[in-house]
Amino acid sequence: MEPSTNTQGILIEAVRKVYGEGDTAVEALKEVNMQVMPGEVVGLIGPSGSGKSTLLKSLGAVIEPSAGRMTLGNQVIYDNGWKIKDLRALRRDKIGFVFQAPYLIPFLDVTDNVALLPMLAGKSNKESRQRALELLEALDVAHRAKAMPSELSGGEQQRVAIARALVNRPPVILADEPTAPLDSQRALAVIRILNQMAEQYQTAIIVVTHDEKIIPTFKRIYHIRDGRTHEEAGEGRPFD
Repeated sequence: MEPSTNTQGILIEAVRKVYGEGDTAVEALKEVNMQVMPGEVVGLIGPSGSGKSTLLKSLGAVIEPSAGRMTLGNQVIYDNGWKIKDLRALRRDKIGFVFQAPYLIPFLDVTDNVALLPMLAGKSNKESRQRALELLEALDVAHRAKAMPSELSGGEQQRVAIARALVNRPPVILADEPTAPLDSQRALAVIRILNQMAEQYQTAIIVVTHDEKIIPTFKRIYHIRDGRTHEEAGEGRPFD
């Protein structure tokens, strides 16, 4: 699979989100500014209620911000209003999602779980399956290509979920607590893979996490507190 043509990564400028109106209004995001370059994995951390979920849902085009500007890859997707008509296609083609649970389709084998998204995007069955197998090989789970999700270990399931997130060659991956259910060894393996995939395919990746096992691996971290982001340098420790 060839790298994406992503040159911008993720750029979030003065994004705000207000729920409600008047006296009952709540500012979930007050002013969020972030930049994640192609090939970079950045951590996003903060206490419950700080705005992490709201930010991820805004960036993932699940909810609409109240103000600001967001750029994914080389495309402005929001500038005080959506600039994209088909948000479902945006999520399918431009954003890869990795969650705490893999959410694999239980009645499809591993290859079909990964190949489904490009097929939905109009790619042929042959090309979709070829993309899937290339990623499964890169993620060292090609030997499980015909297995059903229930036959996989937790770490294998998460690798398949990462392959699915990458298969449409999105410029952006949003990972929400991807290592929470894993032990230390498997958690570090997942973060190592995300870094390898980011570099190989020039994908910009945000990892939302509370997992103290992986926080020291990030070279850059954004803290979100009371709806505002604060950038700091991470430790960037090696994975082994």
